[in-house]
Amino acid sequence: MASDQPLADSPTSNVAEYSVGEISQAVKRTVEDAFGRVRVRGEVSGYRGPHSSGHAYFRLKDDRATLEAVIWRGTFSKLAFKPEEGLEIIATGKLTTYPGSSKYQIVIDAIEPAGAGALMALLEERRKTLAAEGLFDAARKRPLPFMPRVIGVVTSPTGAVIRDILHRIADRFPCQVLVWPVRVQGETSAREVAAAIDGFNALAPGGPVPRPDVLIVARGGGSLEDLWGFNEESVVRAAAGSAIPLISAVGHETDTTLIDHASDRRAPTPTGAAEIAVPVRADLEAHLAQLGARLAGTVSRLADDRRSRVRALARGLPQPDQILALPRQRLDGLDGRLRSSLDARLAERRGRLAALGAMLAPARLSEKVARDRQSLDRLARDLPLGLSRGLDLRRRELAHRAARLTTRTSQRLHGDGVRRLAQAVARLDRRAQDKAGDAASRIAEAARLLKSLSYQSVLERGYALVRDADGTPVRGSAGIASGDRLAIQFAGDDRLDVVADGKAPKNPGRQKPARPASKGGGQGSLF
Repeated sequence: MASDQPLADSPTSNVAEYSVGEISQAVKRTVEDAFGRVRVRGEVSGYRGPHSSGHAYFRLKDDRATLEAVIWRGTFSKLAFKPEEGLEIIATGKLTTYPGSSKYQIVIDAIEPAGAGALMALLEERRKTLAAEGLFDAARKRPLPFMPRVIGVVTSPTGAVIRDILHRIADRFPCQVLVWPVRVQGETSAREVAAAIDGFNALAPGGPVPRPDVLIVARGGGSLEDLWGFNEESVVRAAAGSAIPLISAVGHETDTTLIDHASDRRAPTPTGAAEIAVPVRADLEAHLAQLGARLAGTVSRLADDRRSRVRALARGLPQPDQILALPRQRLDGLDGRLRSSLDARLAERRGRLAALGAMLAPARLSEKVARDRQSLDRLARDLPLGLSRGLDLRRRELAHRAARLTTRTSQRLHGDGVRRLAQAVARLDRRAQDKAGDAASRIAEAARLLKSLSYQSVLERGYALVRDADGTPVRGSAGIASGDRLAIQFAGDDRLDVVADGKAPKNPGRQKPARPASKGGGQGSLF
């Protein structure tokens, strides 16, 4: 190890000789002993943020000189105020040297702004930068809920701020309040406030921890340096990106921070934030009571007005009996006409039915069939003679017309006339045959109908027809007196004349009728 004492004097010079390390150590001890801890005022230059090792290297300068500066990693993380390029600061630390490059430097332990003017300049520059990104636009601000059920508060859990907020909410409109405890001053304040805002937004609706309907970020009054954590970019971006409406209540009414510009609503004080967040329950109840009374009065007046209008309209309407009198009278008249019409119609139908029944009597049908048969026979006899006469007449007419024609014409038309005459004769023959067939079919159909309706078919099934002396059919024994002459007709021409003796057989079912003496016509007893 090199000695701190100078080397032996050179035979050619009286100046002491040192090594480079000895000089560096001597300078280091001299600087540290002479200055120790110092406070240096200067402008930050060459600052690029912390190194990958966590240490920060930059320079402090003024209009005459430059001083190298370093902040070790452990110290940098604890600083409440971080250096920024171009910012004038007052750095407190130990002045030392760096032998590796023959430079002297200050190892900084604390930093504070050089004055309010510098902080305000930095604040204004940051405000302009964030405003240019649109984080402060009025169009991004959302309306607050009228009656929130859950309110999230980001503040210190031990200060007077949270007590004022809870007390004010309980007085105005009691609801659930969730407090996210944070430090509101110091080097970790900004990070904790931003994390609290993001944490409230990360809560799922309907989860075990209710999601707030509105957020309040609150802190009491203080200096610009005390409130600087609410000017940090991370806090401003968290407030601007919050999906939950946010109220900022940082400092007193005259204090302004960047979170006030990014929030949806700014409150002058934390107590004012509580008043903005919830309405006054008593005022709401009084207003609702007033609205209810107005509604009840309006409904009552409307009902009275409608009732009066209905009564007025009812007085203008005729009575129901008057409206129904004419239709009722008309209905009675139609009822009477309907009954008489039905009776007349029924009588007419009964008469027609009786007439049709009389027309369907066996005797009438027999007479009609006989007349039709005679007419058909007469037509059958006259048809050949009529056809023959018609053909002769047509032949004479054709012969007469043929005689009137010239020989040339007759020669030209002879063939056509012969064909037409043959066709006419054929058509006449076919028509005569068709008419004769149609007439025969009608006569056969009438004969079948007559046979089905004739009493002869009934007699052929084993029944007998009883007539009195006038030939009227007898329908029962009530109208037969003792000594009446009766005629009993069986199937075919079998007939028996009997005389009623007035004695009914004891066992009519086993009594055999008396047989006629002769088939042509005899006389016997009916019972």
